[in-house]
Amino acid sequence: MANKININSLMLSSGVSFGTSGVRGLVSSMTDEVCYAYTAAFLKTVVGKVSRVVLGHDLRPSSPIIARACASAIKDAGSEVVYVGALPTPALAAYAQEISAAAIVVTGSHIPFDRNGMKFYRADGEISKVDELAIQQAVVEVPEIINSFALPKANKAAEAYYIKRYVDFFGYARLNGACVAIYEHSSVARDLLRKILEALGAEIIALGRTDSFVPIDTEAVRPEDVAQASSWAKENQFDAIFSTDGDADRPLIGDESGTWLRGDVVGTLCAKYLAADIVVTPVSSNTLAEKSNWFAQVVRTRIGSPYVIAAMEQSRSEQAKVVVGFEANGGFLLGSDIVRNGKRLPALATRDAILPMLALLYMAKEANCTLSALVESMQDRYTYSDRLQSFATGRSTQLIASLKQDRLRAAQVMAPNSSGIVSIDLTDGFRAMFFNGDIVHLRPSGNAPELRCYAESDSQFKAKLLCDECLSRVGNI
Repeated sequence: MANKININSLMLSSGVSFGTSGVRGLVSSMTDEVCYAYTAAFLKTVVGKVSRVVLGHDLRPSSPIIARACASAIKDAGSEVVYVGALPTPALAAYAQEISAAAIVVTGSHIPFDRNGMKFYRADGEISKVDELAIQQAVVEVPEIINSFALPKANKAAEAYYIKRYVDFFGYARLNGACVAIYEHSSVARDLLRKILEALGAEIIALGRTDSFVPIDTEAVRPEDVAQASSWAKENQFDAIFSTDGDADRPLIGDESGTWLRGDVVGTLCAKYLAADIVVTPVSSNTLAEKSNWFAQVVRTRIGSPYVIAAMEQSRSEQAKVVVGFEANGGFLLGSDIVRNGKRLPALATRDAILPMLALLYMAKEANCTLSALVESMQDRYTYSDRLQSFATGRSTQLIASLKQDRLRAAQVMAPNSSGIVSIDLTDGFRAMFFNGDIVHLRPSGNAPELRCYAESDSQFKAKLLCDECLSRVGNI
């Protein structure tokens, strides 16, 4: 016997729903029925009948359990489960693209430990917002008793393909003499990243490995991780320190002093290294991309990789040889193939953490300078972001609505000392630009009950002060 499940109704009853990228929900709500239903809806409405589906996950304890439910749905749909084990999300996406298969990644990315999620990929890349809507409107059959699928030994082909992707492209020059620290924590890329860097000749220092899941958010780095990186830099001599969020589609890159670099600074530098013509980035990224004058065009979007991907697709033309995208979290997307020194790096329209790491290492090597010098060569524009956790989405929505109605109140809440609001951008949330050049942006998180704040100013101290004080005032409303 099977039950007919309406995904829209399931979203309301379970609280498991789409965010900025993929499905997210409490682990306790991501039952076998819920995960089976979402998988069945993806296969039914987005990819149709396919012979193979690549399946993998991050290192959260709940992820293999969820993956088993997904595998049952794949098998019941008549498709082969290509189980690749614990691997970075971009590695699964790249391999699925290479073998023309659909893919599902079980991951909660950076969100808190009590939550998890699922990301879906067609053979040609990450699903779109239109695909998400189709899944939400689907009605699927779910067995009353879901057969438990025993996950087989992981197929290593996806890992090998991903390593080869970067070793082949960057292997024209060795990283001999470079020393890179890897903050391993619970990143699913911790071993794979080491293999890539060592294959390119770098010396590795492994730090901070743990079996407990650490929810690293590359847009709001925890104070303890800021202090730890600085301490490690004093104890060790390295040229860079690398880490990622849980599923390794967002990089965390630190310089030789252990100072973590903002993701949008990383993205702008990576785009320059790849000689991009058009850069697509959400409104939450800082304005360095425009102010650098390095690119023919900068396109701004709503926050979320599906919006960046859609804009990259629209931006492709014969005149634009290289189209790339990045987000404020540092995740980098390739909308075009890159050809350099006779080597081709295939387009990969999903967030990736490894490419910007390697691009900045090679950029510094070729310029014979440090990572901090690369950042110092850019204009004096500084950003800072943070969040209010356990801030209900409804509360965020009400706040944004009230700010839209009263510009004077908005200025008092967001930055009372920044000389008043000169313009407002409502692309995603409420982004206010002030007469003195400051920018403050508030928006509800698409992945968790959090309110995010992004601030930009002419000094790092002021950017942090703008963000901290804005969140403090909001928290007291």
